[in-house]
Amino acid sequence: MIRYLKYAFLAVLAVCLVTLALANRDAVTLTLFPPELATLFGFNAVLSLPLFIVILGGLIAGILVGFVWEWFREYKHRAEASAEKQERQKLAREVRRLKRADPSQHDDDVLALLEGGGSAR
Repeated sequence: MIRYLKYAFLAVLAVCLVTLALANRDAVTLTLFPPELATLFGFNAVLSLPLFIVILGGLIAGILVGFVWEWFREYKHRAEASAEKQERQKLAREVRRLKRADPSQHDDDVLALLEGGGSAR
C-alpha cells in the first residue's frame, strides 16, 4: 500500500515539474556580475537558459547546501557517537578478558574463594 502511495506521489511530482517546465520555457539571461563590476573587471560571463532550468537549478542547489550544512552541524553528534562506540567496544573486550581470567589470580583472597570455589593462593 505504501509503495503505491510513493509511486502516486512521484507521479504527481513529475506532472508538476513537467507543467512548470512547459509554462516557463522562455529564455532568461544570467550574468555573472552587475554592469558596473563587469566594466571594472573587464569581463562578464553571460548565459541564456530557459527559466525552468534556472528555477530547478536553484532548487537543487538549495537542497545541496542544506544537506551540507546539516552534515557539518551534526558532526559533533557523529563524533560523540563514534567515541561512545569505541568506549563500548573497549569495555566489552575488558569484560570478556575478565571473564576468561583465572579466578585464582585475584588480589583479594575472599573474592578468589567465592569465584573459584577453591583455595586462595
